Amino acid sequence: MMEQLESINRKSELKQFYFLTQILNSRVFWRGKKIGKLADVVIVENGKLPEVTHIYVTRPFGYASLLVPLEKIRLMSAKETVVELSDLESYEREPAPDAVLLSDHILDKKVLDIDDREVEVVYDVKMVAQNGRLFVSDVDLSKYGLLRRLRLKPLADLIYQPHQRPNPKLVSWTLVQPLPTQLNSFKGEVKLKVLKERLADMYPVDIADILEEMDQPQRVKIFSELDVSRASDTLEEIDPNVQRELIRALGKGKVAQLINLMTPAQAADILSVLPIAEADSIMKLLDPEKVKKIEAIIEQQEQKIINYATQNILKFSPDETVAKVEEEYHKIARGKDVIMYIYIVEKQDRLIGVLDLKELMQADNSAVLRDIMVDNVIALEESSKLKDARDMFSRYGFRALPVIGKNDQLLGALTYRDVMNLRHRFI
Repeated sequence: MMEQLESINRKSELKQFYFLTQILNSRVFWRGKKIGKLADVVIVENGKLPEVTHIYVTRPFGYASLLVPLEKIRLMSAKETVVELSDLESYEREPAPDAVLLSDHILDKKVLDIDDREVEVVYDVKMVAQNGRLFVSDVDLSKYGLLRRLRLKPLADLIYQPHQRPNPKLVSWTLVQPLPTQLNSFKGEVKLKVLKERLADMYPVDIADILEEMDQPQRVKIFSELDVSRASDTLEEIDPNVQRELIRALGKGKVAQLINLMTPAQAADILSVLPIAEADSIMKLLDPEKVKKIEAIIEQQEQKIINYATQNILKFSPDETVAKVEEEYHKIARGKDVIMYIYIVEKQDRLIGVLDLKELMQADNSAVLRDIMVDNVIALEESSKLKDARDMFSRYGFRALPVIGKNDQLLGALTYRDVMNLRHRFI
């Protein structure tokens, strides 16, 4: 979020977005004086997305609370909100009994599916500004959102890889059922309305996220509402364990129909998670020419990665200094296949750490590699398969992965480029 949002009442389109918990309890100023804190946000559900109408400001003991219209807010940020009012007395009031308050009514509520089964908990609410108006766009169900809410975003950034940010579990408000008209500090739960007409508007990856949170009967029921093309795209996005359950529940004929719409590489991904007998029975229902390509890809995925690893990598002793490595780098990096990582090895090439080239350049020249290397190395085993390597690259986002044998002996490295190029050879 930007440190300060532009004026809310400005006519030009606002592209900023921010989260409710980042502005809650921020100081509210009027004519340069602190008058209270932003305690809640009032919304109305009169369109596809709820619109923010007021902020609720609580004040020190003895002073009445304020209900300030959005158009009276000059700026808003995580640290402060500035209101532009002719006087305070005209705005001294409590929210109406039927007002919807984002913090009071939505935060920490359980999210239920259409059969009232618990899915997740709302840890935050995302809002977006457009054309001088503010709308609620999503509810945040992620643990990342919880850590951000607890002011532990630096910890969240350490736990979650960059490609997972800002959030993989934002659920569009369009999937949230309308709230009761008489709330009075709503004690119920937020409900998802995953209905057929809503599914048609969702991206397959978003549908997959919701399906993965449901139990099997509900998952099959929702998946069956999808048209063939969308079901095919969604099946590809679902976690392999859930894929297996869905495929068994759908039946071979339906699965074959979905797989026929995929590329050979996508089909191989789906079929490779199944037992051989189940995969073979489904492939008998597919086009023979397509089956040849799928089988070639699956066979390739089963090959050991050691056959594709390169030994043209950079290796150094843990006792070398940064200055020495930087001095030699330009000379020894010539002709190497992996130059973005430096592997730290002891006797008999036992891998004990890895160092990113960027981290090397930023380190003090007198430091030794042992003190600045990452010793918790993510590596592939000599017996790992190509599909294992692809999954690991997708999970961690590295540009190369070391390959180790017995006693952590460094045998080489596998590059992201080589693995991903292999994946698409038969498409």
